[in-house]
Amino acid sequence: MSHGIGALSAARRATDLAALAGGEVVDVLVVGGGITGAGVALDAASRGLSVALLERRDLAHGTSRWSSKLVHGGLRYLAQGDVALAWESARERAILMDVTAPHLVRALPILMPLHAGTPRAAAATAHAGMRIGDGMRALARTSRRRLPRARRAGAEEAWRYAPALRRDGLRGALLGWDGQLEDDARLVVAVARTAAAHGARIVTYAAVTEVGRGEAAVRDERTGERFVVRARHVVNAAGVWAGALAPGLELRPSRGAHVLVAAERLGDPRGGITVPVPGERHRYVFALPRPDGLVLVGLTDDPVEGDVPDEEPSVAPADEAFLLGVVSTVLEEPLGPADVVGRFSGLRPLLAGAGPTADLSRRHAVVEDPATGTLTLVGGKLTTYRRMAQDAVDRIAARPDVSAGPCVTHRLALVGARGAAPVGGARTRLERRYGAEAADVAALAHGDPELLEPLAPGVPACDAELRFAVERELGLTEADLLDRRTRLGLIPAWRAAAEPAARAALAAVAA
Repeated sequence: MSHGIGALSAARRATDLAALAGGEVVDVLVVGGGITGAGVALDAASRGLSVALLERRDLAHGTSRWSSKLVHGGLRYLAQGDVALAWESARERAILMDVTAPHLVRALPILMPLHAGTPRAAAATAHAGMRIGDGMRALARTSRRRLPRARRAGAEEAWRYAPALRRDGLRGALLGWDGQLEDDARLVVAVARTAAAHGARIVTYAAVTEVGRGEAAVRDERTGERFVVRARHVVNAAGVWAGALAPGLELRPSRGAHVLVAAERLGDPRGGITVPVPGERHRYVFALPRPDGLVLVGLTDDPVEGDVPDEEPSVAPADEAFLLGVVSTVLEEPLGPADVVGRFSGLRPLLAGAGPTADLSRRHAVVEDPATGTLTLVGGKLTTYRRMAQDAVDRIAARPDVSAGPCVTHRLALVGARGAAPVGGARTRLERRYGAEAADVAALAHGDPELLEPLAPGVPACDAELRFAVERELGLTEADLLDRRTRLGLIPAWRAAAEPAARAALAAVAA
């Protein structure tokens, strides 16, 4: 069995589960294995507190893998007049890009095309927002080498970045830069593994069914065994499902739908495009080029009525048509349903408020249950997960009889970050996704070059990635490997082609 910093495996899960079921008392119990819960676990563990994180399914199973995969500076919040939230986003983006996970974040040029019919008010607002955002970038000390200055681009330059733009009437484009994540689920796994390296017990497939003062009822989803975990403090970071453990909490979830298109269909763009939604303020659809030959088109923002579904949210045909229709208004060749090769939708845990969900604040809140002392952390967004976690653990650290050090996550690199290949250079898939651990992944091929080849024609992942997921990243099921660790599940055809290799990787470790 391969070992490394923060290695997570089935064997370690069994050890951690046995300790908790056997009566070990931890300082902090975190419920939820998304980016928020993983962030809380890392913050608490790095302050010297004993920590257990319990997730009813897999790491990044819910909202955290369905984001737009942007580490953004909050231009939308500037347009809405929320300067404080935009500044928080810019500051946290700087930490992610320069300290926490520079191997997972790259600078992405994003164009707002200016055609003859582009509303001047929308263009003026976007230009002003870019200029203010650029000032915040400078204040956050993100260098222009990492994120160049926003500016106006001519039509020829716009076509070089986005060859599929409609040529008729194109006057140029507004060109800005933002951060793009290689993979949101990989960020969650890296945060969780870094927490494990600081002593946190990370246990997936363990459902918390009830929380009381100083304890939580738990069910092992793999065996059905029930037991109680004892903890001095509990943080509920279950996202859109947080209300099940926090009576009276009012959330207003929204659904964000995305579709995936082959990059060659759009001329293999080097930059993204953003298009104002006709008739709406501060709302846009974007098309962002991804690694591995894909372009991500998003984003809807619609309320979720009734109970939050337990299964993965789907993309409705109307959502797909809306996204393709808006982005096609600036393209030479419109996109249609036949161009879609994958689709996904995620739910955001927004705090209840008046107005449409697109206008609800993305601010986070830490809410305390007076009966149990449980802290529930809701709202926020992926970019600011670190600050959310800090605020929650600060509340715990301020309680009587708690001995915790100061927050250090603003200067703490995640596993794979130190010594990774420079982001600006040409990088392999392994370097992009694993950073400094790319060589460790390759080593699992044991000198067999076939294990580093694509699993099937057109499928980007290799067998060594699946083995690494099992041995170091707590990959316990085929879905863990295909849908979260490698993200092959984003494209159904890729997933189907890789299923035999995933089964073989799990069987090899079990043997």
